[in-house]
Amino acid sequence: MNLTEVVKWRYSTKAFDPNKKISPEDFEQVKALLRWSPSSVNLQPWHFIIADSQAGKERIAKGTQGFYHFNTDKVMQASHSIIICCKTDLLQDYMLHLLDQEDKDGRFAEQKFKEMMHQGRNVFADIHRFDLKDLPHWMEKQVYLNFGSLLLGAAALGIDACPMEGIDTKALDEEFELRQKGFTTLAVVSLGYRAKDDFNATLPKSRLPEDEIFTLLD
Repeated sequence: MNLTEVVKWRYSTKAFDPNKKISPEDFEQVKALLRWSPSSVNLQPWHFIIADSQAGKERIAKGTQGFYHFNTDKVMQASHSIIICCKTDLLQDYMLHLLDQEDKDGRFAEQKFKEMMHQGRNVFADIHRFDLKDLPHWMEKQVYLNFGSLLLGAAALGIDACPMEGIDTKALDEEFELRQKGFTTLAVVSLGYRAKDDFNATLPKSRLPEDEIFTLLD
């Protein structure tokens, strides 16, 4: 795999071919990208609502009504559409749930390491909750790490993607009762294969030059 070729091939797909579907085998790899993404202190503050059926995508498209109508076709014509959700708070039940899962997975050679992990994770959470007062934003940053991994990994599989923040997050929160479940919508990403007439596929990529964005130290 040549990562330079992958990142240059990837772009925000504006029109999907509705007749092309992601294979079950490839979508299992997409799910692996979402599940195994890194996050600070292994926080994993995310949830994903996935639709590949017409009915499922229609529910997600409720977040593209009105002002955001320009994104409706991107949801409906894609093979799969995914709502990217973030936790709204870090409750101790969840922190203990994380810890128990890590224990089941063999992360702790001794009990003291389990206790250290729990204490450390709570220290960082409290720094963001009380000192920096940016706990929701901190959790969102972890979810965007996941989002970036998804876009790159999908491209490596030859799957096109369109990340969308132009959505009605409140409408989606209400449609899926996310706030009652401790989550909120951050974005939607549609996955599939580019249509032949997608104008954006023919445009050259544009990025700032290397000498402007890199400082190389001796």
